[in-house]
Amino acid sequence: MLISPALHEDRGMTEIKPETVPYIASYRAGVDTAEPAWLQARRQAAIEQFSALGFPSRRDEAWRFTNLRPLTKAPKLPALEGVSRPDPTSEGIEALSFPGAPHRLVLNNSSIVPALSSVANLPDGVWFGSVTDALESRPELLKSAFDAADLAGNQPFAALNAAMFKGGFLLALEPGVSIDAPFEIIHVNADATSHVRCAILLGAGASATVMESFTGTGAGWNNIVTWVELDAAAKLRHVKVQTESQDAIHLSLTRATLARAAGYDSTVLSFGALLSREDIQVALTGEGADFTLNGAYLLGGQQEANFAPIVAHQVPGCTSRQIVKGVVGGQAHGVFLGSIRVFPGADQTDARQTNRNLLLNTGASVDTKPELEILADDVKCSHGATIGDLDDAALFYLQARGIDTVMARRMLVEAFAADVIDASGAPAPIREHLHSQLSAWLERLP
Repeated sequence: MLISPALHEDRGMTEIKPETVPYIASYRAGVDTAEPAWLQARRQAAIEQFSALGFPSRRDEAWRFTNLRPLTKAPKLPALEGVSRPDPTSEGIEALSFPGAPHRLVLNNSSIVPALSSVANLPDGVWFGSVTDALESRPELLKSAFDAADLAGNQPFAALNAAMFKGGFLLALEPGVSIDAPFEIIHVNADATSHVRCAILLGAGASATVMESFTGTGAGWNNIVTWVELDAAAKLRHVKVQTESQDAIHLSLTRATLARAAGYDSTVLSFGALLSREDIQVALTGEGADFTLNGAYLLGGQQEANFAPIVAHQVPGCTSRQIVKGVVGGQAHGVFLGSIRVFPGADQTDARQTNRNLLLNTGASVDTKPELEILADDVKCSHGATIGDLDDAALFYLQARGIDTVMARRMLVEAFAADVIDASGAPAPIREHLHSQLSAWLERLP
């Protein structure tokens, strides 16, 4: 199946947003006619959706606090075919690596680095590897990472990802398979534009831990879409640490569907990037499903970070817990846009959402907007947000005991942020790993 060179011609669509023209040209240049027909068709539909939507603006409610200027001031296009960058070294990723992970994928600009990856000797009932390999050996699994949501609503970057992705990872566990040791994925972006497609699929009663780290150099752009599908009673612990370059852009969308009694435990720490955004969209579709989010954005300089979790309680008897903390210094800007939606008939819902922020100086700012939409009876729902400064009394107490001002500030900030890690309930080795990432950030705190 060949892709038509003229977008919209067959579907009667004529309007193309001007800012999308360079991306459409890049898409055409990268068409791979050797791909399966179903994938080519989905790419085509996605680029049409992106070209019609264009980039979001502050007039869009979901994006009104987000400054997209770093992305829109000039097109950020993937490198031409044949242009490559040096692979990372083992020393370069050592600080991010989790020593207890026997199975690891290292992706350089979304493509696997075989010398640094370890995907051999997988347990029975487990498939773990790059989406490129999955396309050849398990295409039926990869299809699960695409659905109508790519073309729904005002999600232009998800559509662009579906049209232009070149790499990513896929983890699939058959029903009943339980793996204790974490699966680790390290994403390296070396001053490039990467559209990364990922999927985590757990069969009924399966359980796994996935640890993702994002690092890189230069003013690259990571545009990541991750599909999480948990069948009945499946359990997933998903840990993400983002420490990309202070000039980078990091946009991540995670979509998760939880069946009956499934559990999704997400921990997200965002330290890096000039502009970052974490969209987390969770649908609780089976009774007794449970979702937990422990997140933090820690910012300085001119950074901006956005957390936008949306949790949809679609059936009775589900629970969700969200706690997101922000530590914001310099001229940085933190944003929290959280939403809990309780559908008609979703009785016995128990949902809580909290955003707490710590401003380190007068130049820092936060916009926070937690929301509840309740269309059912017999529910327990709460939300709240706070913005405050360092406690002067606590600072004075520490200084009065001989602790200098810099160290006293670090101790108070660490106590505030570390609560997210400790509340995650992750095993001790994972919590220690996350504390080490927090300590590294604190060392740079002025």
